[in-house]
Amino acid sequence: MIEITINLNGKKISDRIEADTLLIDFLRSHNCLSVKRGCETTNCGLCTVLMDDTPILSCSMLAARAAGHTVYTLEGLQEEASSFVGFIADQGADQCGFCNPGFVMNTIALLRENPDPTDDEIRAFLAGNLCRCSGYEGQLRGIRNYLNSLKEQ
Repeated sequence: MIEITINLNGKKISDRIEADTLLIDFLRSHNCLSVKRGCETTNCGLCTVLMDDTPILSCSMLAARAAGHTVYTLEGLQEEASSFVGFIADQGADQCGFCNPGFVMNTIALLRENPDPTDDEIRAFLAGNLCRCSGYEGQLRGIRNYLNSLKEQ
């Protein structure tokens, strides 16, 4: 067992874990249930979190590697996410909703990095997210409508 400390969603969390504990399992054990296990092969994006403001796949990282870092899950970014998730929902892009947390986390990272992305830049940033219900165009339209609404303000 090893002890790690992570700044999780703005709170310092210390815990004793097995050396082979994955970050996804650590996060879920601390009630971050938006972080989902999908493919376990780093292909779906369901486990996306922000570590030091960079999107990472928590299913492929040992929790011990996150020690001393700042990790945010959707639970810690509700206010920021609430500004645009309705625009995505309005496009019917969240049919089952299972992939939404990964899309939202990557959209937050994209908009922090590039507040006025082109459609191709949005597609490139979201390319690592798997959605079995839609053709991704709904997510793109929702993000584009959100960005257009900001310009109108």
